[in-house]
Amino acid sequence: MAYKIRKGRLITAVSIAAAFCVICLAVLAVVVLKGRKSESSSVISEEVTTTAEETTSISTTVMTTSVQPVTTTIALIDSTECKSAVLYAMGGKKYLYSDGINDRNAPASLTKLLTAAVALKYVNSEAVFPVGSEQALVHANSSLCGLMLGDEVTLKDLVAGLLMSSGNDAAYTIAVCTARAHSKDPDMSDSEAVEFFCGMMNSFADYIGMKNSHFTTPDGWDDSDQYTTAADLIVLTEYAMTVPEISEVVGTYSKEVVLSSGRSISWTNSNSLIDPTSPYYTEGVLGVKTGTTDIAGNNLITVYKKKRRAYISVVMGCNTDSERYELTKELLSYCE
Repeated sequence: MAYKIRKGRLITAVSIAAAFCVICLAVLAVVVLKGRKSESSSVISEEVTTTAEETTSISTTVMTTSVQPVTTTIALIDSTECKSAVLYAMGGKKYLYSDGINDRNAPASLTKLLTAAVALKYVNSEAVFPVGSEQALVHANSSLCGLMLGDEVTLKDLVAGLLMSSGNDAAYTIAVCTARAHSKDPDMSDSEAVEFFCGMMNSFADYIGMKNSHFTTPDGWDDSDQYTTAADLIVLTEYAMTVPEISEVVGTYSKEVVLSSGRSISWTNSNSLIDPTSPYYTEGVLGVKTGTTDIAGNNLITVYKKKRRAYISVVMGCNTDSERYELTKELLSYCE
């Protein structure tokens, strides 16, 4: 295993430091008590009041902070093959592990989670979208879900093809049709519609709390001005999992849809963690999304449930497909 945990040294260091602190506090208490023995009770009362006020202030700060300050309860995982790695407890809203949490990285197809969220926010999931000339915008060598010109597909089914098969063809149909519907401008060109939709993506990302991200494509194709962070992806994932059309499909391994034309399409999820035949299959994983490009490397967002507690892990910039799964499984092994 390439990932080594420096846990023993951390525990030893913490134990020594804790013992030293206890001794220092005991000595200090004796000195303070002797020095203040003759002070009046009114002064003591004033000091107690001040301490209480400070405690109230601290408690208020903690209560109004949605996520605790980034602290690591897991020893550093030695991995030079990953740019960012995070393990987050959803219920307690705290980070159990963090490495490069605010570093900007290329999102690759993790972008599609935002694409789906934005479209479902502004358009009914049963709306029927025609597959048209926007397919010319799909890059060569893209991952596809098998759409054909002239197909008519519900947004709900397009989201399935987008998130399960990571279809770039679905991403552009969703982007263009959503932009035209939301802008109420059916004559908007394909390129104009994509630009408009990306504006919707950035506005929505900022609205839900993604403060260090920017998107220029609906499919996550590499672009110098497109980036996100592991911290922002935690925010996006928490939101996305509240959307039934997303939370259901990201955990689905295979699905077949029948289009209005009678043609059927079958999709298999690209996430090996939910593939029963994969060596990386992990019981308790609820999805969420893979992403791979030349610049981004191999990315993976995972939602995992154990003993009624839910966790999110994010790994970004792994060198290989297997490394992102190995690192993710190691992170999940520390879930309580």
